[in-house]
Amino acid sequence: MELKSLVDQPGKLPTIPKVVQQLMASFNSEEVSAHEIAQQIAADPALTAKVLRLANSAFFHASRTIGTVDDALRMLGFIMVRNLVLGNGMVAAFKSSRGMDLQQFWRHTLYTAVAARWLAMHAGINGEDNGDAVFTVGMMHGIGQLQLHAVAPAAVAPLDKQCNVLDAGRAEQEKAAWGFHYADVSAELATIWHFPDALVTALRSVPDPLGAGRLDRAAAWVHLGAWAARVTVLSLEDEAALATYPAAVGKKLGVDPAWMPVLVKHAPDKAERAMPSLTELAAGLDAMLE
Repeated sequence: MELKSLVDQPGKLPTIPKVVQQLMASFNSEEVSAHEIAQQIAADPALTAKVLRLANSAFFHASRTIGTVDDALRMLGFIMVRNLVLGNGMVAAFKSSRGMDLQQFWRHTLYTAVAARWLAMHAGINGEDNGDAVFTVGMMHGIGQLQLHAVAPAAVAPLDKQCNVLDAGRAEQEKAAWGFHYADVSAELATIWHFPDALVTALRSVPDPLGAGRLDRAAAWVHLGAWAARVTVLSLEDEAALATYPAAVGKKLGVDPAWMPVLVKHAPDKAERAMPSLTELAAGLDAMLE
């Protein structure tokens, strides 16, 4: 199996809703206005209703009811509204991926995105780490896994029997088997969709954010977020969670281990520094997965 063969024909690419395609185009456009984006979303009543439902969720703690897409853009910001549309579009595009537990996969993806955003906002460098942009990487990082299962299910099936797609060592096993991993496929899709180079690089680097010789910070936050999501979604015991914690990445980012109680059980006095549970952190955003 070759990487290019997974995306080399239009028929192999997921069907992306038109408004999501327009939002994707905005990644590289410096001229697009918030008003244009609002009009594009508002032209789809079902999507508008979903965006407003998400915008009014507990996740955003809005001070007042958000009643229009324009309101959502003003109060949440362009990047976050685009994230809501993009996430919703990706879920719709990959409705069937043989051999995968899609509900588990998307919950892990959402939890990764919210955990990575929380980390970037609470432990990141002001002006360098953008939590909403990190959320984008988190929501997109696993789409290559979906593409693999949609286009080459027979080739992926033997590996699925050995290793859960969410397992910490999955990317390494894929690399050994095929010469590339799911994140390379994610990056290929992002390239075809004309995403910015920085986002493509981050997606490719998520499994190993230190591997390129320099730290890719967005990929590193998502890498840590994916670990936290894995602990929750796969209900890992403390021993397994500790054994798979990417300590080198956390250290490079300068993250206080107190962000996850399992890492500092000996220091209950640090509880106030801990990230909220992922169920609480993602409150209301699970509507994106419907």
